[in-house]
Amino acid sequence: MRHRVLVPYVLAVSVGLTAAATAQTNPRGEAKVTLAGKPIVVTYGRPSLKGRDMLGRAEVGSEWRMGADIPTTLNTPVGLSFGSTRVPPGEYVLRAKKVSDKDWTLKLEGDGKVAAEVPLQGRPLDQSVEMFTIGLTEEQGQGVFRMSWGNLELATRFTAK
Repeated sequence: MRHRVLVPYVLAVSVGLTAAATAQTNPRGEAKVTLAGKPIVVTYGRPSLKGRDMLGRAEVGSEWRMGADIPTTLNTPVGLSFGSTRVPPGEYVLRAKKVSDKDWTLKLEGDGKVAAEVPLQGRPLDQSVEMFTIGLTEEQGQGVFRMSWGNLELATRFTAK
């Protein structure tokens, strides 16, 4: 008899906890570009500002995991070059590091190690971007990584080998 009463209770609690966890997650985003005939994909969480200035509040020297909830990842089946910095094919966790009041770097981490640190070019935006956005585009044979949030866009170029 006890099992019959306990099973619905456990099930109700499990469903309630799952619903609460799901309600707190941010939407997921995906950015994709094809270079050298192969898809390069970034997946990330898309938090909203909700009146905050998140990038402006970041302290110099601090790292930001970029996005929300699950780590932001870059999957590339081809090697990438960010200037003279080369990154082999694979999956990388992306982080951003604020290195000065105006400068940021993009960190690519694979197997728990930093695979690359790439300078990001910042530019102010005319209109605020409420929901964190990453874009991958192809321009003149190169890939362009852009992330925008609030009144700031950070970008870098790369090639595929």
